[in-house]
Amino acid sequence: MSESQYLAGLGVCLGLWRRWRLLIAIPLLMLVAGIAAAHGVDGKDKAFLLQSSGPQPLVFAYLGAKHMVTGYDHLLFLFGVIFFLYRMREVAGYVTLFALGHSVTLLYGVLGGVHVNAYLVDAIIGFSVVYKALDNLGAFKTWFGVQPNTKAAVLIFGFFHGFGLATKLQEFELSANGLVTNILAFNVGVELGQFLALGAILIVMGFWRRTPAFTRQAFSANVVLMTAGFVLIGYQLAGYSIS
Repeated sequence: MSESQYLAGLGVCLGLWRRWRLLIAIPLLMLVAGIAAAHGVDGKDKAFLLQSSGPQPLVFAYLGAKHMVTGYDHLLFLFGVIFFLYRMREVAGYVTLFALGHSVTLLYGVLGGVHVNAYLVDAIIGFSVVYKALDNLGAFKTWFGVQPNTKAAVLIFGFFHGFGLATKLQEFELSANGLVTNILAFNVGVELGQFLALGAILIVMGFWRRTPAFTRQAFSANVVLMTAGFVLIGYQLAGYSIS
């Protein structure tokens, strides 16, 4: 994307925002509210985690899959990662790097007892969404004349997403009896949930890419993706400031 095309696209998006800002803002706020609500652990799951003892791999695998499928911040990042990937080999490579990253820090955080501030790590996860949207828009090449290593970025942000997953489990005093088995099962469930969510995203993207409007709408979609990431950052930093 040339600088003139980038600026022209930005002008179009700003014009659409001024004209349709209310219609865009309402679903965006609903999305962010969904992110905030879904990223935790619901009441029934909390009660189970507090009372659980001993190896229960199937249940923890279910909880891991459920958390990933409803973890909209993780899914927004994945959506950005695969947005311009057309070959399944490329999709598999990037998703594997992301899975490797969040698996390492999820296991390290919970089993190693490494604690990070949940608000700050979730703010970084929000930044990962902003970063990937800007990367898709070609902003770094336009602004700085360089293209960051996309594979390294996905792996590094994967580490932060894993710590985000770990903080949710660290809110509870999980029994040491069967902890390793349960956390490994939870991680397997996360990967299964990611696979299911990714499959749905790819199906939708496949149909969308076949439409004549995709090229025109791709810029606007990434602007909305970037905006969602910024709002998520603000939400988490606000939570950090008052916690």
